[in-house]
Amino acid sequence: MTRQEATQAHPQTQTHTQRIPLNRDRVLRAAVTLADAIGIDALSMRRLAQELDVVPMALYKHVANKEELLDGMADVVVGEIDPPAAGPDWQRVVRGRILSARRVLLRHPWAARVIESRTGPTPAVLAYLDSMAGSFRNGGLSADLTHHVMHAMGSRLLGFSQELFDTSGTPGPSGTPGPSAPPDPGLAAHYPHIAELAATAAHDGGSTVGGGCDDQFEFEFALDLLLDGFESLRRQGWTSARKRKA
Repeated sequence: MTRQEATQAHPQTQTHTQRIPLNRDRVLRAAVTLADAIGIDALSMRRLAQELDVVPMALYKHVANKEELLDGMADVVVGEIDPPAAGPDWQRVVRGRILSARRVLLRHPWAARVIESRTGPTPAVLAYLDSMAGSFRNGGLSADLTHHVMHAMGSRLLGFSQELFDTSGTPGPSGTPGPSAPPDPGLAAHYPHIAELAATAAHDGGSTVGGGCDDQFEFEFALDLLLDGFESLRRQGWTSARKRKA
């Protein structure tokens, strides 16, 4: 019996042996899933090829190198952020979008570090930032104020922030923390104000902003302060030209 005759006689054989076509989207989404499972440091083109059951060279038809792979992975993650909600309350729209971005980055703990490592914004990041700028402009902020708002927000626009010190033992600002070291009993004697603040912190075992701090609360606290401040400046008709003359 020929191979063709065998396939015709057993059509299920053809179904089992057919491979899902490899394309750029499949490569990038597989890379995101793999990074979620093994971490971004363990991700390699060879490991990804094994996961997709292809030879490594097959990947290079869709991504030129590891850096292009990381660019594409960043775009996949940013593409998971919810679109802006409808409504006239620009603060609610912006706040909801940023908290959606935060939820996405918490699902992909490696993504913040990858986004920060890019030498320039990727297409999806550019589109997201353009959309966020549009939300500020639609809310009545001038182009001048929006420019400075975008700078003030920084990485918070994408749902993460860089703390002064990361005491959690994690590699990135959105990583899963390890166990915190016990407090130094001599801390209060040498740094009384730091010790006082540490004693008042709400306990959060998953904190990445320092032992005892509540990540989500701290993020939303700063976000709301910024948004309220921007609205106050909008009402005042603030301009950078006026500020420079002062």
